[in-house]
Amino acid sequence: MTQEMVISVAERAVFVILITSGPLLLIALATGLLVSIFQATTSIQEQTLAFVPKIVAVFVALIFFGPFMISQMTNYFHDILNNLVRFIG
Repeated sequence: MTQEMVISVAERAVFVILITSGPLLLIALATGLLVSIFQATTSIQEQTLAFVPKIVAVFVALIFFGPFMISQMTNYFHDILNNLVRFIG
């Protein structure tokens, strides 16, 4: 296995991680921003108010983006298994 192959596999792994986690992180970021704006305007400083909407939003986003995330991870895993002989030899 050459250095280029190792870099290529690692680069694709990082890309798959970013693609699969990106939507959920963006949803959590947007929800946290909206909650913090709401807290600042209403002067409500409840700590749990920041976490519950983010958790709910991430779970809802997981329902919508779950099939896409699983297909991306499955495709990567399938490519790794198909090229396993080339990687080892």
